[in-house]
Amino acid sequence: MRKSIIQLTAAAAMLAAGASYAQGEVDPALPEYEPVSGISGNLSSIGSDSLNNLMTLWAEEFQNFYPNVNIQIQGAGSSTAPPAITEGTANFGPMSRLMRSSEIQAFEERHGYPPTPVGTSIDLLAVFVNKDNPIECMSIEQIDAIFSVGRRCGAPESIDRWGQLGLEGAWENRDFALYSRNAVSGTYGFFKENALCGGDFRPSINEQPGSASVVQGVNESLNGIGYSGMAYLTSGVKTVSISPVGSDQCIEPNKENAAEGDYPLARLLYVYVNKNPNRPLPPLEREFFRMVLSRQGQEVVVRDGYIPLPESAAARIRAQLDL
Repeated sequence: MRKSIIQLTAAAAMLAAGASYAQGEVDPALPEYEPVSGISGNLSSIGSDSLNNLMTLWAEEFQNFYPNVNIQIQGAGSSTAPPAITEGTANFGPMSRLMRSSEIQAFEERHGYPPTPVGTSIDLLAVFVNKDNPIECMSIEQIDAIFSVGRRCGAPESIDRWGQLGLEGAWENRDFALYSRNAVSGTYGFFKENALCGGDFRPSINEQPGSASVVQGVNESLNGIGYSGMAYLTSGVKTVSISPVGSDQCIEPNKENAAEGDYPLARLLYVYVNKNPNRPLPPLEREFFRMVLSRQGQEVVVRDGYIPLPESAAARIRAQLDL
């Protein structure tokens, strides 16, 4: 039942957002956060690199309301969140993917109930190339044939040079410089499942410890291609439109297409928490999520380059947490 609630929430966030919210505006129906008295103490967050900056900005916003709260944040990758939440070394476990069944099982064996994933915002995973690269669009099949060894998405052959994508002149015989997140990253796992159709990456990829370093690698290499969240876009790189499997329609990675459910690499970003289903959240965690799911919290989402949740989705999540 818990999983179905999250799936419905994700669908609401992706599809129920109106056109104005797709532009990055915050839903005016979101409640204003009203601070309460008696909130102080320490909070810690261990998990996603993609969410590291957003968690930092939320922490700063939260501390504006509660100066006596100290928040420590580590962002080494989504795979570091489940053990931290399970062992109790962190209050929050930001993840750019849902937990795997093995991770949920380890938590349940320790606590007797599953961890709670809290949808917080929407991200667009983009394919980046150097700003001087003339490529404008790729299909999922082509992306798979560039990054994977198995071509599970259906490409007839591997793609090893830019010329195989139609580029001519000096580009025709250029090889790829492939940049990727490392295996502890939720972004790595999401890209593997959704852009490689579950296949394995080529051994020649340059694994990077963070999204910013992926984009920096592409920026510094004329032949570079990599993937990261849209929030890491810089002037030295550009994004490529993507056509879904079996389609020839190029879909630009923008908020409008994410809100319509058309862009194939949109995802919900989560913060996991240990919530006993028979008890309310402790005051610190409760107020943090109340703030995140408020107008002020979603304004932070926009400021960091992500897509805010509509109130229809935020209300479902607040109900799930008994806020």
